[in-house]
Amino acid sequence: MSTHKDLKVWKECIELAKKVYLCTEGFPASEAYNLTSQMRRAAVSMASNIAEGAARQSSKEFVQFLYIALGSGSELDTQLLLARELGMIDKQCYESISSEITSIQRMIQGLIRFKSQRVRTARDSVN
Repeated sequence: MSTHKDLKVWKECIELAKKVYLCTEGFPASEAYNLTSQMRRAAVSMASNIAEGAARQSSKEFVQFLYIALGSGSELDTQLLLARELGMIDKQCYESISSEITSIQRMIQGLIRFKSQRVRTARDSVN
């Protein structure tokens, strides 16, 4: 039986979350409950929503969770840019995480297209 742990996109999200944790370690202590926490939660949310969606019974439900993961990626991208503009994150971390977010979002969009096609095919076969 295949699970979320078999999905390449989920594995990439886990790696992204680890990078975010490492890159935010040097943030000021005053940001511990602000930007640091928000960035970490958004990164973890991407993997978590993919996992939760994969555990659902239907492709339609899975797609809903994939859209939430996509939104979390956009949140993280915004927070990352703000951290860079505030000088809290160096150029290398910024570029690495930003490019990984873009790559993961493309993978999620591809999975959404694939799963949505399955929903349409199932619906058409019923009609």
